[in-house]
Parts: sequence; C-alpha cells; structure tokens
Amino acid sequence: MSVTLDRLPALPARADAMAGLAQLIECTGEPDKLINKGLCGRFHDLADLDIIDGKAGISLFNSEVFSLPFRLEMMERHPLGSQAFIPMSDFGFLVVLAEDDDGRPGAPRAYVTAPGQAVNIGRNVWHGVLTPLGGSGLFAVVDRIGDGANLQEHWFDTAFEVVAA
Repeated sequence: MSVTLDRLPALPARADAMAGLAQLIECTGEPDKLINKGLCGRFHDLADLDIIDGKAGISLFNSEVFSLPFRLEMMERHPLGSQAFIPMSDFGFLVVLAEDDDGRPGAPRAYVTAPGQAVNIGRNVWHGVLTPLGGSGLFAVVDRIGDGANLQEHWFDTAFEVVAA
C-alpha cells in the first residue's frame, strides 16, 4: 500500500518571500565598506539576532546531505532565540518555514537557497530540520546558548513531499 503525501514545491529563496519568518543573508549590491586595503568588501549587520535569557553562540553542525523529493514529517521552533544557518560549502539547502497557527505550524512554505545564501530563522518560527542539498553538510550556526526549554517539535499526521518547483 502506498502512502499519499501532500506535495510542497520548493521555490528559490527570496528575501521578500521569507519576510516576517526569516532573513535571507547574502552579499548583494555594493559592500557597506571596503577593508583590508580595499581587498575585502564588508556587508555589515545582515541579520538581527533575537535571543531571550541566554547568549549568542557559534556552533558547527555536520548534517547528512539530502535530495529532493524530501519527506517533511516534522517541524520545530525555538521560542527563546533565532537561528542563523550559514553553509560552509558552496551549495544550496532546503528551508521550510511556517507561521504559527495556535501552537502548531500553519501551511509550510519551502525554499531552496542559492550557493552563497544563508538564512536567519526568526525566534519562535516553525521550520524544517537542517537539509543541505549538496556539499559537505557542514554549517556554522549562530543561535541561543543557555538554559530553558528552547525546542518545540510538531509531527504531522500526514507528511509533505517537498519537490523541486
């Protein structure tokens, strides 16, 4: 017996499409300033860290690499801090976001980042698990470090099949 999954197309990641849920971090346009004798462009303060009762920390995550279609069975959120995912290889990754709907994820939206893009997911925003689509699966993650319950999970009754748009 085969299981039917709701299909969820993964669109290219765009700042306007993610607005209110996550910030797309990328080098676009001219840098804010040139440093190191003009050899390095600094794109300054590209994301807002939002942390309650803790401190910002930098961790390394080393994930398995996935491919599309991807079976989305669960989403999570972090009520005490935002999370920035910064790939350490030149490959895109899948980002699934959802607004809160009375303590559970609303309708999920899926995006695929381009190489060189990173994402800062807002505090208390439902999101899928780290899903690199190529490369090493190595990410720098800037998020809240501290005590307290900072992880909530929601498992769907019916999984979604995230597919290329």
